[in-house]
Amino acid sequence: MSYIAVVTGATRGLGRGIAREFGAKGATVVVTGRNETELADVSAEIAERGGKPLAIACDHSDDELVADAFARIKQEAGGIDILVNNAAAVHATDLMTPGGFWEKPLHLADMIDVGLRSNYVAAWHAAPLMAKAGKGLIASISFYGGVSYFHGAAYGAAKAGTDKMMADMAVDLAPHGVAAISYWPGFILTDAVREMPADMLPPDIRESLPNWETPEFSARVIDALYADPELISLSGQALIGAELAQRYGVKDLDGKQPISYREAMGGPHEPFTSAAGAKA
Repeated sequence: MSYIAVVTGATRGLGRGIAREFGAKGATVVVTGRNETELADVSAEIAERGGKPLAIACDHSDDELVADAFARIKQEAGGIDILVNNAAAVHATDLMTPGGFWEKPLHLADMIDVGLRSNYVAAWHAAPLMAKAGKGLIASISFYGGVSYFHGAAYGAAKAGTDKMMADMAVDLAPHGVAAISYWPGFILTDAVREMPADMLPPDIRESLPNWETPEFSARVIDALYADPELISLSGQALIGAELAQRYGVKDLDGKQPISYREAMGGPHEPFTSAAGAKA
């Protein structure tokens, strides 16, 4: 299936792997990010895998730049089939530092701006294009931290907020045939983690690495979700990637079946109910 996919924050980590695997599916892949050199690199990876890249330098904390980016997408790509909201202001070292939220730098709250608000802004621009076409999927990256303590208050607020926001967007989008979901990956074997010497990793992480997902796995699952004729019935939900993979028979690049962390870290809430009584 050929489609146009937009992946925000695609210069590294999960977003980069999603973008290049969409390329392997033959998609037109629009990638955004702040670093133009890294945008060029991920564009080359998309093209090497058979996709058609369109790189747009964009700081998702700047609404004017985001508006310009989506205007360019409309002009050059003609529309959007899949939007993956992945951009996030993650200060990883500070997030993982022990201590209460007040003992950590205030900039951790940036994730509520770029990571929650930025998802809203990108969806706001994408929704009219999808609604006009009568189809589409908005998938915002979330995590188990939306329902359990993981990296503290700012992280939890961004993820829980994303889950509820997508549920509410789904209500508005349903009459237009467009789906909106929160997507929960597992722990990600990013390029940076793969390149890290094993002796630099804590023992517990070294032991768990075989269960970590490649970032490409998430693209495989989202691709299968988009192709599901029952997609709209899942709209409004927070969905665990590993569980969707079992539903669709999707496996990781190395052939493994990634695991769900529902039992250890909690599962998504039941679909929220709208004021009119319909489930989002």
